[in-house]
Amino acid sequence: MSPVVGADPTPPRSDDGRLLWARSEEMTGFEALMWRAEADPRMRSTVLIVETLDVEPDWDRFEAATDWASRVVPRFRERIVTPFLGAGTPHWALDPDFDLHYHVRRLRLPEDAGLPGLFTLAEQVAMTPLDPSRPLWEATLVGGLPDGGAALLVKLSHVLSDGMGLAQLLAGLHSRTREPMTDKPQPPPPTGPTGSLQHELVRQVRSDLGLVGGAVRGVLGAAASLVRPDRAVRDAVAYAASAARVLSPPPAPPLPALAHRSPSWRFRTLDIPFDALRAAGKAAGGSVNDAYLSALLGGFRRYSARRGDPLPPDRLMPVTLPVSVRREEHEAGGNHFAPARLSAPVGIVDPAARIVDVRRRMKAALAEPALESVDVVTPWLARLPGALVAGFGGGATRSNDLQASNIPGFREDVFLAGARIVRSYPFAPLPGCAAMIAMISHGGVCCVAANLDAAAFADLPGFERDLADGFAEVLALAPGTA
Repeated sequence: MSPVVGADPTPPRSDDGRLLWARSEEMTGFEALMWRAEADPRMRSTVLIVETLDVEPDWDRFEAATDWASRVVPRFRERIVTPFLGAGTPHWALDPDFDLHYHVRRLRLPEDAGLPGLFTLAEQVAMTPLDPSRPLWEATLVGGLPDGGAALLVKLSHVLSDGMGLAQLLAGLHSRTREPMTDKPQPPPPTGPTGSLQHELVRQVRSDLGLVGGAVRGVLGAAASLVRPDRAVRDAVAYAASAARVLSPPPAPPLPALAHRSPSWRFRTLDIPFDALRAAGKAAGGSVNDAYLSALLGGFRRYSARRGDPLPPDRLMPVTLPVSVRREEHEAGGNHFAPARLSAPVGIVDPAARIVDVRRRMKAALAEPALESVDVVTPWLARLPGALVAGFGGGATRSNDLQASNIPGFREDVFLAGARIVRSYPFAPLPGCAAMIAMISHGGVCCVAANLDAAAFADLPGFERDLADGFAEVLALAPGTA
């Protein structure tokens, strides 16, 4: 997921009408690392998108729309195949037993359950693991919301894509009209290899040769730099120091109020006016993302003080923000992000000064020479046993108090099977940190989705109020806009 605003264009289509999204059979090293890390249940990479709808869609039309999506995006009919004899990198292959009936569900909330009941259900759905032998997604249509409304719960694995990739996907799948589109492409179900032994062996050899070839190219590139050995040594030392910063947890100590961890997730949401948040950031010389992170820090500062640990002005807390490293040569979809690790200024009371400091620290994190060094080490780490991978991944995230993400969204109305999507809340996974808070712009609203560890936050209602107050103090920097 990426702290930027402004979605990429809709992915291009092939001649048969399919979206050119996540078409590669190979998983990246980082995706394989995420997949193997799920050997530890607390490292599951489940994403749950909750879209609230103004009306309940016709079931047959909704089911047909989901079938269409699985033909337009072949990845929805593919599963992850374990390498031959368990060695090497997992990869994607068509599921020969794909069954839409398994992936598409329908539920109805009890009377008067309302939005609180919806998000309680969403928590339970998100904490239930995906079936690793099938394509890694489920779609549940939930009826019974007030005034005839409904919701769609889309559960999928982060291994499929990062936030920017999901924004590309939704741009290609969501309709811009309430009425059915009679001219949209209707490709047949995808076909291709389903993972025969011969195909697996050939694919594994090709993958291994590619990994070794990449290492050789890296060595030759390093040798070529020895034309100026004084500069090469200096650059190598600087890169190694940068890689250590990028791959290590932020040095700031965690907040004592958030010390406990559990496998239980709790969801909370906020709706923030986009124009107001942008104006508040601009008033302090920052961006929407700077204002967003500063508001989150304000909430954490208030919560820590109420839990008996008031923070001095120079107190920092460990925060990680995934930033997009997508380039033109990358296909749409997939995971192309790197961790920006911050010792974030949680103790600063003045929201304007906090925005200034956040901006300074973000610039430094984004300027790290080794920002993309994760791509260098993950292909090798992904080949280790799952327990070792989970230990490595958990060590890199468990000391974080907060992981935060800002995802591009839609400014215009979008529809699903005749229903207008009113709000969209992206609940990202909680890989051992106390809180994972993601924000997506939808229309004129920033939908903030907080996934919180139930053990870390002993007073969830209190933190919800503190988070709202953190945004309120930032929005007050631009009076009259909120």
